[in-house]
Amino acid sequence: MDAPLDLIQDVLPGTVALAVRVRKGHRSIAILGEERMGSGAVADSRGYILTANYLVLGAGEITVGLTDGRTVEARVAARDYESGLALLRVEEAALATLRIGSSLDLTLGDPVFAVASTGQAERRGSGGLVTYLGEFDAEWEYKLERAIVSTAENPGYAGGPLFDNRGLMVGIVSLNLGGIGQASLAIPVETYQLQRLELLEHGGIVSRPRRAWLGCYVQNDEGEVLIAGLVPGGPAEVGGLKQGDRILEVGFCSVSGRRDLYEELWKYRAGERVTLTIRRGEERLKVSLQSGEREAFFR
Repeated sequence: MDAPLDLIQDVLPGTVALAVRVRKGHRSIAILGEERMGSGAVADSRGYILTANYLVLGAGEITVGLTDGRTVEARVAARDYESGLALLRVEEAALATLRIGSSLDLTLGDPVFAVASTGQAERRGSGGLVTYLGEFDAEWEYKLERAIVSTAENPGYAGGPLFDNRGLMVGIVSLNLGGIGQASLAIPVETYQLQRLELLEHGGIVSRPRRAWLGCYVQNDEGEVLIAGLVPGGPAEVGGLKQGDRILEVGFCSVSGRRDLYEELWKYRAGERVTLTIRRGEERLKVSLQSGEREAFFR
């Protein structure tokens, strides 16, 4: 990799390994499994660790592996389902803390590097260039106002830090991406910084209205929104939607893509009824269903 070795050495101790055992029967097991491996970034000297939220959904036990060979237990201190970040807390353990920067200082073409765990005490790094800064949406009812896409491949388990060329953490690597010029997606660290006090005090973002959630996976398909899958037991499945349905309208507003769908859907609050116009085969149908709240569903 092309990141300076002295910077790599500086940030290795602040990148931790996560081993997560999920509570039996938790709803996330069907999607993500009951045992998960991940990475984390020490963001605060009091033992707070940033990681990707999906790694710790339903966590019963979280073991943190440090580069000096120690293992300590952690708990989920806060989570933000909309950004996809989670904050863990380790008690009574001296952890090396990473220096925090901001993705707002990045421009296209800037060098960045990612560090991730590959085992309890093993870490790997990968360098690359920023190829995209802007909105990002994904199939599981998820949209970031600002995301970092780079050619720096995720070198290990997800949830680890992304750094600029000064060794400042600018994001948390969430996903591997396919395609030319995009190897990984990172959630900007200022997403955490701007909400840090609220997350620490309340364990979530309580000042933000709860968005309506359907529990479906959607794809853009020739100017329409195709339902590619359903969360078992989620509002969409309970309300009668089926895989293969095409969503044409939310309320009285037509939608021609995933981003349109989210913008219209999120005008509703969790628990409100939402009327969708869909096409199922050759039929055009109206489906009224009660939306849910993602956080409550996976609690």
